[in-house]
Formats: sequence, structure tokens, C-alpha cells
Amino acid sequence: MFRTLFWPLYPPEARADLARARATDANPAQNPALFAQVDRVAEVFARLFPAACGEDPGLDFSDASIHRLAPLLTVERRASWLAETGPDGAPLLAHLVLHGVAYVGACVVRNHGGQWRLRAPLWESLVHLVSRAGEGELAIFSWWLRALSDGEIGRGTLLDRYRINVEVPCARPEELPVIAAPDRRLPRLKRPRYDTLHKYLRAHLPELRDLGGDFPSPERFTEMAFEWLDFVLVGEGRMVLMHGPTDRGTHFFWLDAGGFSKALYFPADAFPEHQVRLEGDKVQILVPLLGQTVMHEVLWWGP
Repeated sequence: MFRTLFWPLYPPEARADLARARATDANPAQNPALFAQVDRVAEVFARLFPAACGEDPGLDFSDASIHRLAPLLTVERRASWLAETGPDGAPLLAHLVLHGVAYVGACVVRNHGGQWRLRAPLWESLVHLVSRAGEGELAIFSWWLRALSDGEIGRGTLLDRYRINVEVPCARPEELPVIAAPDRRLPRLKRPRYDTLHKYLRAHLPELRDLGGDFPSPERFTEMAFEWLDFVLVGEGRMVLMHGPTDRGTHFFWLDAGGFSKALYFPADAFPEHQVRLEGDKVQILVPLLGQTVMHEVLWWGP
């Protein structure tokens, strides 16, 4: 898609040395007029996208708008946008992506203090983001390309990347209500079933009154066939990390006061047991895989 659809739109100097174009600051003087231009491009996208897709996702520059936008990137719409051309003869899909880069980037800038690193052409621009996970440059054009690729289209992966790279590291989990004191002893649930899980929570975590609507259904939970479940209070008691092994690997569930929040899965050997360690703001997960120990690290409020 990049070669056939977007490469012809690059100016000659960028085609001659794309690596240099991607590395060169197009606004070294930090001219506010150029940043304002990017905002206008984003606003054009917010205004025109509903007509292009036949549905209004409410593009109000909020994080929630990305949640509404991502599922609309479907195979059928991609085909329609490829068939329709703009005034310059380029497919409508190209125009939507190039304007969409500005929109998603503007959401990061407005909501999370991101800073544009402008490039020429504009769609190669990056967003510099500082968060608890560190700092880095977000290549949002690549997010769009992948989300529209044959391997990912229809799976909402634009949202996945926004959530993983923006929402999670920029979250303010310290504002979550405390469920229980972090030193509360939580024994292992040795024979996990859906009913025994509820009995366990009533006995040991009565403050957690509901698993939430997005927690696996009783049927799905039974299919997982956990060998056991452990529970760890993280974030000074603001979340519960529930985890346990199955015959296919190890599952992790983050629960807040409202119930299910996030989940994570790692393939793992049956022996030895996986381990969970708390290190400051991070959770270290050690799983055995193919005879080796593999360490994964996530923030305490989940992936």
C-alpha cells in the first residue's frame, strides 16, 4: 500500500532520500503558524470523515474519539475509499490517511502534552510524548498504514496502538479508588471455577462487588481451565492483579473497583510456575518458555 498509494505523493527530494526527510526537522524555529496549520488539517479530517464513512463517530479530539474511529476502518470502506478519487486524482483513501495522521496526532498533543516534530511531507511528522513509561517519538503514519493493511484491517489496531502508546502510559491510575490495603493477605485459589471465584472474592475482597461486563463469561472462564489463581494488590491497593496458568499459557487480569479493566496473555511452559514481582511502578512477569525464563515488564495498571 505504501509503494502504490502513498509513494507517488512524496515530493522528489523526499523520494531521493527518505531517511533524511524523516530525520530532518521541518520546523526548527518552532514557528507556531506551522503547528496551527497541522491543527487545521486535523479539523478538516474531523469535519469530512463522517461523510466519507457514512457514520458520525463524534470526532471531538478526545481519546474516546479514537475508540469510535478505529472500528470504522473496515475492508468494505477501504475498497470504497480506494475507488473514489479526490480533486488531485489521488484515491480518497490517501487523503483520509494523510489528514487522519494530523487528527490522531492532535489528540495526543491536546490531551497528553505531546509535541509535534514536523517533517516534510506533513504525514511523516512525529509526536514526541513524555510519560511514565519514558519518552519517545510516535510515528502515527505507520499506525494508519498497519491498521489498513490486509493483515490488520477490521481489527481496530489503530486503537490498540493508541491505547498502548498513549492512553496506558499517560493514565492517572493514582486517581482510582483504593479497593483494599496493599498488605492484605490474599491466598491462592486452588480450584478455580466461576462460582468459586465469586465465593473467593466475597470472602477475601468483598469491596470488589462485580467482575464487570467485560470479564470472560462463565463459559469462557470454564474453557480456560485454570490450574490455580493468585491475587496481588497493586498501586497501593487500587487494582487487583489476578493471574494463573492454563495448559496453553498464563493469563493476567487487572481489576479495579468497577471490575475488569485489562487482560494479558503469555504462552508458557507447564513448569516451573511463572512469577510476578512488583518493582516501583512496574510489574515484572517471569514466564518459562521453551526451557528459558522470559521476563515481561508492564506498568502496574496494566498494558
